[in-house]
Amino acid sequence: MATSWTGERVRLRAIEPEDWAAFARFADDDGRRGGPLGLPRSAESYRAWAKQQAVAERDGDRFRLAVETTAGEELVGTVASHRTGRHSGWFEFDVTIGAEHRRRGYAAEALTLLLRFMFAERRYHKCLAVVFAHNEASLALIRRLGFTEEGRLREHVFFAGRYHDLVMMGLLADEFDRRHTAGGP
Repeated sequence: MATSWTGERVRLRAIEPEDWAAFARFADDDGRRGGPLGLPRSAESYRAWAKQQAVAERDGDRFRLAVETTAGEELVGTVASHRTGRHSGWFEFDVTIGAEHRRRGYAAEALTLLLRFMFAERRYHKCLAVVFAHNEASLALIRRLGFTEEGRLREHVFFAGRYHDLVMMGLLADEFDRRHTAGGP
């Protein structure tokens, strides 16, 4: 049964210290994740990060939650509200699903739960998404959720030997409400 933090496939929960190994595995599986290549991290850095996330005070409406399956309670990724413009009523999100868990609807459901919370409980008016133009899977996902392309930053980010475009996408609260009823994604 779906609740505020639980859908049919996933449940959003706080990050626990013991989650560190799954996050390290996701990073190893993901490589560059379609963006700039990061430096290798130690197991200890993942342990420290997960521990810090588990005890961190929430910074207003900026937070990161673990995404786990409802069947089996397996950690499959994270979803976050990471930038907010409280006065103007906008926020940005990010979602990461481990490579072996993709294409199962986990990201869509996690984002729907996050969007419902931010729009209905926190009174935000708009969600912004910034996606690399070559990331067709992510663009397709957020379009399915109702986002509209609002612009493009041409050759805005440099990695892998060349410049890449960023696509700016937006979703308004009333657009979300029309597409997603309170009962499901």
